[in-house]
Amino acid sequence: MSAIGMNWHAIRAIYRFEMARTWRTPLQSIVSPVLSTSLYFVVFGAAIGSRMQAIDGVPYGAFIVPGLIMLSLLTQSIANASFAIYFPKFTGTIYELLSAPVAWWEVVIAYVGAAATKSILLGLIILATAALFVPLQIAHPFWMLLFLVLTATTFSLFGFIIGIWADGFEKLQVIPLLIVTPLAFLGGSFYSIEMLPPVWRTVTLFNPVVYLISGFRWSFYNIADVSLGVSLGMTLVFLTACIAIVGWIFRTGYRLKN
Repeated sequence: MSAIGMNWHAIRAIYRFEMARTWRTPLQSIVSPVLSTSLYFVVFGAAIGSRMQAIDGVPYGAFIVPGLIMLSLLTQSIANASFAIYFPKFTGTIYELLSAPVAWWEVVIAYVGAAATKSILLGLIILATAALFVPLQIAHPFWMLLFLVLTATTFSLFGFIIGIWADGFEKLQVIPLLIVTPLAFLGGSFYSIEMLPPVWRTVTLFNPVVYLISGFRWSFYNIADVSLGVSLGMTLVFLTACIAIVGWIFRTGYRLKN
């Protein structure tokens, strides 16, 4: 244990193990999501985008890039973190982890840190790939990276919660497929919510993904559906809620043991 009370050796060991799993399966972990997102750039950016009007002065192909990156970031963060903690439960090795001299927050830092790192790397690769298809500009690089890191961390925590809650492999896919992905598509990935009728615009504001995409898009083009402060505030609220839920899970032992 280090002088500041953190078991960095344990954190590093879990983190390196999870990262090594990514490099063992590069086709599934990196190549597949990049190719899938590239198809959106080809179809919507190059083919359809060239026939659509610019949105707030931004070509349609470039306009959808932040939304597509965020869509991939959400799904990959959840998938990485949920599988990482579910697999030890499935194999029974989680009991060794729970009995080890490792604090719960150290376990969370390692697993969530590895999942977030994978997602951030993937997001940056997709961003570089997008530049091959559409003209890009990043007006605020600091804010772009901040939203990238905050979103990856928040949804990795959310995926960690799903992995503990799930009692079967099929449940790992229920929330991402039936809730998160639809919210991402309806959260302004492919359009500005200002284009919606007033009633639907109001309804859309209850979608938390709107604030993530809006803040991220602002960092690129200085345009947003909601203010930067609101976007950042909503992201931090969701992050805080996820941390609180994870803490409650380890205090009560919910779904950690059979």
